[in-house]
Amino acid sequence: MTIKHESQKIAQNFYTFAVLLFLVQVLVGIIAAVQFIWPDFFILNFNTIRTLHINALVVWLLVGFMGATYYVVSEESETELWSLPLAKFQFWATVVTITTVVLGYIIMGLYPQANILVFGTRLLNEGREYIEAPRWADIMIVISILLFLLNCFMTVLKTKKWTGIQGVLLGGLVFLALMYLPGMMYAKSMVKDQFWWWWVVHLWVEGAWEIIAGALLAFMLMKLVGARREVVEKWMYVEVGLVMFTGILGTGHHYYWIGTPEYWLWVGGIFSSLEPIPLLIMVWDAFRTTREHRQVTNKVGLFYAVAHAILNFVGAGLWGIIHTLPQVNKWTHGTQITTAHGHLAFYGAYVLLVMAMIYVTLPAIRGVKEFNSSRAYQSFWWLTISMIFIVLTITGAGMVQVYMERLMGLDYVAVKSIYNLWFWIFRAIFGVGFLIGVCLFVVDYFKLGKETAQAKA
Repeated sequence: MTIKHESQKIAQNFYTFAVLLFLVQVLVGIIAAVQFIWPDFFILNFNTIRTLHINALVVWLLVGFMGATYYVVSEESETELWSLPLAKFQFWATVVTITTVVLGYIIMGLYPQANILVFGTRLLNEGREYIEAPRWADIMIVISILLFLLNCFMTVLKTKKWTGIQGVLLGGLVFLALMYLPGMMYAKSMVKDQFWWWWVVHLWVEGAWEIIAGALLAFMLMKLVGARREVVEKWMYVEVGLVMFTGILGTGHHYYWIGTPEYWLWVGGIFSSLEPIPLLIMVWDAFRTTREHRQVTNKVGLFYAVAHAILNFVGAGLWGIIHTLPQVNKWTHGTQITTAHGHLAFYGAYVLLVMAMIYVTLPAIRGVKEFNSSRAYQSFWWLTISMIFIVLTITGAGMVQVYMERLMGLDYVAVKSIYNLWFWIFRAIFGVGFLIGVCLFVVDYFKLGKETAQAKA
């Protein structure tokens, strides 16, 4: 496998940064799991570690999407990127911004007084969960995304070659950029603030990101098994259409308990219950395409792509619907069950997606036809088995919470002391297992193609 255009190699820069952030995210996640039991375990407090854990996850996935998009847009347009220097500048601007934000979180964790007020906003952390980045970082992120989108759209316009995969992928990225803007707005009313806040938190992962996932899955199926473009794109439109239909109105399942009108109980409940349908279609599409086309060019890439489709349905779909209806959410809201859904959904829907794109495109970037695939499979099983047991553990803790807190009326601290031991044992053990899987993936990433080349030499 070889790349068709030299500028596609820029994707590797983004992949490398994403992989390193992935490792950081998991390391701080294990620290957070330990701190949940022993609050004084680490020099940084739990809130700071949790912020680093979640923000690192979101950022490395976004960076991975950027790298994959640069590769796909150039491939689909059959031309070099409009401006490779602009892509390099945008990459380094992103690295500097993210690194500075991370350092800011650490400094604030050590010295809270450093989070001073500058021009009406906090210098290091704005304090809004999941979107803690300070205002100056928000502006830098917006500029980076605008430069990224400019480069992508100008690449398409340069040749005027437009494909369905390009359209859906870039449409999802534009949607992503627009949905970031509500998170930059403030409202004195907590109800209004939370209303716009969910436009980022929900519509990113269940709107824009799922659209991006649909486009990338279609691209991978076409490249890996030689699927016909018109067939793949047809099902992509169906999947993405259903994602938008269910995901956008499904935002209402987050509005149950923040003071919004009662009709959101109906809107959120009905459309949230429909959200597994497009995810199930993605699974069916992946298996159907694989059965119809037997000539697999990259077994590892296909393995991860199909696994992404399956675990996306399980984590985002099944683990989401078990507590999304208002009659259930009344009891489960704010418990560990929500945490379990978040872990499995992100892993299945987006972590495996970016890993799949890396295994599909990186061999071509490095110019290798064969590579040692054993480590890739080992990494997958370490990651997946560990994540399943982590999720089952957290789900069990959530069930204990629901029964003892919500039904028996016991306080949070008392209930937490009951599930602490087994929660800690299982989450820690399988957290280490997940870390082993990540380390295998990191090693495989940096060695992919190089071992085969050395053996032939």
